[in-house]
Amino acid sequence: MTGVKHQKWWGWGVEGIGFDPEGKPAFAPFVKKQIGLDVSKPGIPPKFEDLDVPAPIIDGGLREQLLGIVGERFLLDDDLDRIVHTFGKGVRDLIRIRRGDLRRVVDVVVYPADETQVQAVVDACVEADAVLIPFGGGSNIVGALEPMPTERRTVVSVDLGRMAKVLEIDDESGLARIQAGALGPQIEEQLGRRGWTMGHFPDSFTHSTLGGWIATRSTGMQSDKYGDIADIVKGLRAVRHREVLALRPLPSTSSGPSVREMILGSEGRLGIITEAWVNVHRVPEVREIVGYFFPDFSSGLRAMKEINDSDAHVTVSRVSDANETQFSFATQRAQRGVKKIVMGSMFGYLKRRGWDLDQMCLSYIGFEGGRRYVKRNQAIVKEIVKANGGIVVGTGVGSVYDSKKFQTPYIRDFLLDRGATADVSETATPWANLQNLYDTTTEAARAAFEKARTQGFVMCHFAHSYHSGACLYFTFALPDTDAANTYANYDLVKRAIQQNFMDNAATVSHHHGVGSEHAPWLDQDISVAGTKLHRVLLEGADPGRNFNPGKILHDGKPGVAMHSSDAPLPGGVPGTPEV
Repeated sequence: MTGVKHQKWWGWGVEGIGFDPEGKPAFAPFVKKQIGLDVSKPGIPPKFEDLDVPAPIIDGGLREQLLGIVGERFLLDDDLDRIVHTFGKGVRDLIRIRRGDLRRVVDVVVYPADETQVQAVVDACVEADAVLIPFGGGSNIVGALEPMPTERRTVVSVDLGRMAKVLEIDDESGLARIQAGALGPQIEEQLGRRGWTMGHFPDSFTHSTLGGWIATRSTGMQSDKYGDIADIVKGLRAVRHREVLALRPLPSTSSGPSVREMILGSEGRLGIITEAWVNVHRVPEVREIVGYFFPDFSSGLRAMKEINDSDAHVTVSRVSDANETQFSFATQRAQRGVKKIVMGSMFGYLKRRGWDLDQMCLSYIGFEGGRRYVKRNQAIVKEIVKANGGIVVGTGVGSVYDSKKFQTPYIRDFLLDRGATADVSETATPWANLQNLYDTTTEAARAAFEKARTQGFVMCHFAHSYHSGACLYFTFALPDTDAANTYANYDLVKRAIQQNFMDNAATVSHHHGVGSEHAPWLDQDISVAGTKLHRVLLEGADPGRNFNPGKILHDGKPGVAMHSSDAPLPGGVPGTPEV
């Protein structure tokens, strides 16, 4: 109807696309071994007709104003659209949808065509004391889209999906002006027609927008070359009540505390982002992802540090630990013919060299540029890999990474439909602390599995190198065999991992944002004084609490946006999000 496509209401991606274990014979035995779950049974997705969706709360006068701004076609208040715009794609979101636990649903969805309409919507809503929540691709996993459960005012979801154009390109400066509602594929398709790329490819690339990337401080897979979204965005525009914040695309500035940085990661609390100027680069002549094996995770971490310190320039630097490596093998299609012979020979060779294949770690490193430049960088990396006991596997394995890089969320939904809960927690820490953080976090997860008396699985990969450190990205899964304790067990593990980040010199989130999911740890992450500064900024900029209230910082005790208990979190943090 609106021309804007959305993900399915109950899971990741569009209808008809999901994870298919057919032709992957190792997958079911792997899941059975690791978490004791039989995934051969068919999944049972929820039925929309089983949901009891509360009626919308909206004053007739405000509804007429919004209709006058966007038109009848672009104002929707049917149950399906309201559900789609209420939840992100986090595990808590999907568990609650499956249980029919809806709490507070947005009341109406509007689709403005341009910044002028966004301004009119914002002004009308603030003056009617309504709540505004911006919506991009709906891929958020930290509870940044859902209204406060106690909210009694009208909640308006502002879907920017019609604002999806690359408006102009400054060829000489390497800058592009892009509307905030553009999804990743829309951006790259429009830029690619003129030989440019933004180079930003987060896991959510196909279902996330420029505005969403900015609002959550996103990081893409190729950040080693292109930087995080904070590095890429040079200027932007954001609509506030009766005004537009306009920041020109300057290469650098000393104009006091950075207003650009205030908008980055603001999750809709300081206004609605409508467009941004971003760095763009010419599409490289060569792009290759090369696969490597390391005998263990520690060897891989040492190699990544040396590559970061060397003269090599890479686009991707990633190492999976042993568990994630085994998971990757388990999700591959059955090998046949020459490929099967080659891989069998390689594993036999590594065994003869004394490798423990259960500890082997798979690594992917990306290279871009002219052919000579790429070959030179590959040669430097090869020597470093060899010096750390690793071997080059080649671009064939790298092509598997490219083909599968956006598929992991589908596996999570597949498992959820069959009785397992899986989630992620990502963080960053200095190089000197990476091994310690990896060891303590995996141990914290395993201790939580034991406390929950459940058979769980945790895996990790290293990614996103910086001068002083890098990101560790943990994934964990546990069976959902005890319906009464499903959420309690999941939450126990999630909290143990997040608290371990705080106890071991890491951050609460590297690139997923805060929302309501990570807010309970913010005092520990940025200090109480830091959260005070946040609070002064957010309350001063939005005294009426009209812009996505309850995100990043909660009003009152942490966790209130998801309901809370008085029981302390591990480490003494009061309150905990509950389903």
